[in-house]
Amino acid sequence: MSGGSDRAPVLVTGATGPHGGAVIAGLLEAGTAVRALTRDPSSERARALSSHGAEAVAGDMGDAASLVAAMAGVGAVYAVTTPFGAGTENEEMQGEQLIAAAEQAGVPWLILASVASAEQPTGVPHFESKRRIEERLRASSLPHTVVAPTYFYENLGDPRELIAGGELSLPLPPSQPLQQVALADLGRLVAALLHRREEFLGRRIEVAGDDPTPAAMASALAAAAGTPVAYRRRDLEEVAARSADLAAMFGFLAEVGYRVDLAGLRASFPELGFTPFEAWARRQLSG
Repeated sequence: MSGGSDRAPVLVTGATGPHGGAVIAGLLEAGTAVRALTRDPSSERARALSSHGAEAVAGDMGDAASLVAAMAGVGAVYAVTTPFGAGTENEEMQGEQLIAAAEQAGVPWLILASVASAEQPTGVPHFESKRRIEERLRASSLPHTVVAPTYFYENLGDPRELIAGGELSLPLPPSQPLQQVALADLGRLVAALLHRREEFLGRRIEVAGDDPTPAAMASALAAAAGTPVAYRRRDLEEVAARSADLAAMFGFLAEVGYRVDLAGLRASFPELGFTPFEAWARRQLSG
């Protein structure tokens, strides 16, 4: 990790969530020291991270002083922000606080978690909030990299529940490819980045591991489970009734979709062997 000590820890925000947790797992697997930011280091999830070797530290996105303290002496920060729960304005506040704290703490490298396609106009609220955070980061004095994943396989929830219901339902055409990535693969990519700082400094990396259609996803789940799984296109209005943000996202994915250069990404990280959806489904249903 040139630009910072190879032994200096990486601070990960959103540590007790699926995204931050997957990055922590990837870093620990690679032998990297990890500092996990959490509001409550005594919580069950924080204690679980500590039991795997991470150092859980107290910090809150609304408390600038706690962020600066948590960043002291780190080699890098992996910054996860979220719009879900408090909204996109709050997410932008999180990004602003993290960037300002990193500048104050003299962080040698900030790796910002964003989302693929956020650099283009999409009309998706949480894509737009992440784009504005990226713009703020580029305007800062911080050495930085942006990691922008697509949809996560894990967004489907527990595949066993889908199998039990015999149906996969998404608000997408059955033949529309959906670029996705396994959370574990994202964590391993971030760990790999730490050894290639100079190469990726100032760059934006969009991340996907596969691009199955929803119909192919249903077939893969059926093959893994040995039982029929049908695909049903869900009405977008059903999603909108629950979340206008998610409805806008699926509308964008149905009409435009992510545009990650899968071949280029695989060529850049040949050692990662990104997990195809079929393999992920088999792994999830093998236990």
